[in-house]
Amino acid sequence: MSDSLNLGMRYGWVGLDSESPELQRQRELLAHKNGITGLEIVTPDRVQDAKRIFYRDGFVVVSEALTGPQLLTMRDGCARVIGEIMAIDTERQGNRGSHRYSLGSASKSGHQVHQSEWAMLIDLPTVTPILEAIFESPDYICRGGGGDFCLPGAVDYQPLHSDVGDRREIADHSAAADNSDSKTSGAFWDPRGLMTIRDLPCPYVCCNFLMTDFTSQNGPTRQIPGTQHSRQQIPGLDEEPDWMKFSTICPAAAGSVLIRDPRAWHGGTPNLSNELRAIPNIEYYAPWFREPMALSMPSSVYQTLSDHGQRICRYIVSDRDVDGSARPDLGHTPKFFT
Repeated sequence: MSDSLNLGMRYGWVGLDSESPELQRQRELLAHKNGITGLEIVTPDRVQDAKRIFYRDGFVVVSEALTGPQLLTMRDGCARVIGEIMAIDTERQGNRGSHRYSLGSASKSGHQVHQSEWAMLIDLPTVTPILEAIFESPDYICRGGGGDFCLPGAVDYQPLHSDVGDRREIADHSAAADNSDSKTSGAFWDPRGLMTIRDLPCPYVCCNFLMTDFTSQNGPTRQIPGTQHSRQQIPGLDEEPDWMKFSTICPAAAGSVLIRDPRAWHGGTPNLSNELRAIPNIEYYAPWFREPMALSMPSSVYQTLSDHGQRICRYIVSDRDVDGSARPDLGHTPKFFT
């Protein structure tokens, strides 16, 4: 039995009937319609193709980003952290909706890079050349990393959203702020009112690593191609066309990485399988872009990094212990996702 299936059967479907007629009908619909038609997936050696697709669509999928041993190591790390979260949330209320979780928001540090498994992802020979091509420089920096997972029983769609925006006051999003004392989220602001962060070149890249195959049934991420520069209002669940709900990254193999511009519209989809779907991530800023960053990596982990890894993590290393334990409320679910 696979790790994802084992964990899914252990932790999923709390308080729900997985065999209800409504869910069976939804499974049939997803099997028929889910997945981006003609989804381009490239191998790590196709660096320029990866860059081209990324700038066209706002995301790109790269297969074989992790070796077999690396994938097993990362799965073990996810299982450990998820187990800690499950012990707190026995009713599966989630922190991004029912049965749905942000790994970063669940941690008191806002990140998981105090874990050796996450640190392993920071400078991979399969991914670093693509990042250098996207930023056209090796001088980008790492801001941390976390990721998300959804359990079997995450039956609802997550609203489409963007992970980065112009500076705004924080109302109900404290878990997303690297600095809990900050009254604002985001850093870019044009006092003239002429530009938004969407008018800039890509300021920020997120790399999500697939711990299991993405299928039509297990909650693959949906991405709306070409929306990274859009100033249109992101449609709500009751407004978006059906094709957006089915615009998912599937099929895609475990060990792949979804490299995305966080400005592009994206969201979670129903996990109607018996598999836990986890996508730990590492996040990077362009050489010219900065937002406040938490000191989320202890020196002991920092010392294990490559020279390049240490250089790009220099703004997040701490000479003190980092408390990355789970928040008692797991960071709670922002109102937007409820």
